[in-house]
Amino acid sequence: MHKLDAITRKIIHELEQDGRLSNIKLAERVGLSQSACLRRVQELERAGIITGYRAVIDRSKLDGGFTVIVAVGLVRHQKDDQVAFTKAMAAAPEVRECHHVTGDIEYILRVEVADLQAYKQFHTETLGICPQLSKISSHIVMESPKDVG
Repeated sequence: MHKLDAITRKIIHELEQDGRLSNIKLAERVGLSQSACLRRVQELERAGIITGYRAVIDRSKLDGGFTVIVAVGLVRHQKDDQVAFTKAMAAAPEVRECHHVTGDIEYILRVEVADLQAYKQFHTETLGICPQLSKISSHIVMESPKDVG
């Protein structure tokens, strides 16, 4: 675990808000010289704290405006089943997030597809063929008043 000072935390906050922020603007916002700011960002990248940059897409304007949160239970709680399931989910483009959790289920997925029919196909053709699954509970997202991307 890295000890982060206030300026480094501010750099992280600013980049979370806008990953395309230029080093010049970032340095201004956090009160550092451009070279000192760039060194800190590069150190955060080397340390694996910043793992990448991405565009946040409004899927409703494309073909993935239908979001489903899926709770998944496994038949067995063994490593080979977990590995097989996570591999299958990594290969499924509809699965935007896959979280291994504690509790009554083993995984929570965030699935984005075009519509209910597309979700039915994903449910049948992707989840339905995973022999590791014991239960699937689908929750259709009606609205996301807070979504950090």
